[in-house]
Amino acid sequence: MFVAAALSGPARLDEDAIRALPKAEVHVHLEGTFELADLLELSKAAGEPLPGPARSLFDLSTHFQQASPASGLSEFLRFLDWECGLVRTPEQAARLAYRFAARETSSGIRYADVIVNPTHWGPWRDRLPALFDALARGLAEAEQDGLATANLCVSLLRQQSAQEAVELAEWILRDRPERVVALSVDGNETAAGRTGARFAEAFALARDGGLHRTVHAGESSGPEGVWDAIRFLHAERVDHGVRSIEDPELVAYLADSEISLGVCPRSNLVLGLYQDLSEHPLAALREAGVRVTVNTDDPAPIGVRLESEWASCAATFGWDMAVMRDLARASIFACFAPDEVKDALRAELDQEVS
Repeated sequence: MFVAAALSGPARLDEDAIRALPKAEVHVHLEGTFELADLLELSKAAGEPLPGPARSLFDLSTHFQQASPASGLSEFLRFLDWECGLVRTPEQAARLAYRFAARETSSGIRYADVIVNPTHWGPWRDRLPALFDALARGLAEAEQDGLATANLCVSLLRQQSAQEAVELAEWILRDRPERVVALSVDGNETAAGRTGARFAEAFALARDGGLHRTVHAGESSGPEGVWDAIRFLHAERVDHGVRSIEDPELVAYLADSEISLGVCPRSNLVLGLYQDLSEHPLAALREAGVRVTVNTDDPAPIGVRLESEWASCAATFGWDMAVMRDLARASIFACFAPDEVKDALRAELDQEVS
């Protein structure tokens, strides 16, 4: 019996135990949390047909495996444009935000920084304040009902201009929309090229105005994208950042500066960046002293939950519950929650350990 257990590898950790850990999620897109039922409901209300059979709407892996990572990502971003284009009313937007908080809570997440990229939300282009008011209202209702607390990271798309970026930062700093805590940038690095210098002014405004900064980099670009995020955009956190492993100097810098990486392993696999979880550099980055967190990115179409993602990583890399607690602690460190929320989560985690 002992030999059979040894040959079978480490036992998969109990997802209920992982779910129970006080934790944050720091890399998740609201646009990537629409469930199939949400899309059916929204398409019916908009009077627009689905782009294909409901049963295969989220069959993204097959498409990505047939495309290069760059073209696969572009196709996926267009899918998000279609999804968000169905959201027409403040009530619909608020309900999606509420359901997001409910989904996070069901995975044991106590706090989330959720990314929202306004360029995906076509019907709201000329009424951005109304969109964020509705999202904040839905998140507030969720929190009042005992669900996870969530705040908003407003994201630029890499194809936007420097002027558009500055205007977005200025709007946030002038109007201070509720629950907006950070400026972000996402999108296809390969298609857009190096954009750090283009958005430097907007991110400097964000820094000087007290906004947090988080930047997608080091996924569809190499280590140079992460360096640009640090040097030009004053990134406190890098979303993805996995290709930092290709540059030992960068790995050492990330470890020394405690800049967190918001890693999303399943997303990287679906996109074709790595063929198997065993090839993923997550464990190597962690062993090198980089502060890594494990997140879901776009959980609905990818088909992943945070507790299952942590359990899969544990099984692949031989991690135990002590490492799971370290991941929870890293997530609390990396999130943009107020200090009192972080302190309470740390205290709860410490109590769970003792």
